[in-house]
Amino acid sequence: MEPGPPPVERVPVAAPTQQGHANHSLDVLRNLDLLVLLLALPVFILVDAPMIGYLVAGGAWLLGRVWIEYAARRRSSALAAGDRRSALGVTAIATMGRVWLIAGAILIVGLVGEREAGLAAAVLALVLVTTSLVSSFVAHAMYPDADPTLR
Repeated sequence: MEPGPPPVERVPVAAPTQQGHANHSLDVLRNLDLLVLLLALPVFILVDAPMIGYLVAGGAWLLGRVWIEYAARRRSSALAAGDRRSALGVTAIATMGRVWLIAGAILIVGLVGEREAGLAAAVLALVLVTTSLVSSFVAHAMYPDADPTLR
């Protein structure tokens, strides 16, 4: 046998597994709102919408995502400890806190800034919330056995 690279027919090729494909699709669905947030920036620039509306709504959305991720970890640890009551409390506080955070950001930018900035922030928040809810529904419908999260 000659030293050197093995013939092509003997090189093992790893075919993508169904599980790997499912994880990738689930990650895309869970983060679709972030893609929409990123794609909204050129739209804001194109239609000459107030950038303060984008920055405030986008910042509130990202802060809400961080809060929800932290809450999801707390919820998982509470469930692992068998404390369903704490898990429910964390879920409720995180969900309502995110709503208040985004609504407060829209209200503040509309009152302190311009009304148009508040409207732009509200429209962006509406699109992000809708995207998040739809992608969450599709993710749970397509992958019912996946790790349930608050995202």
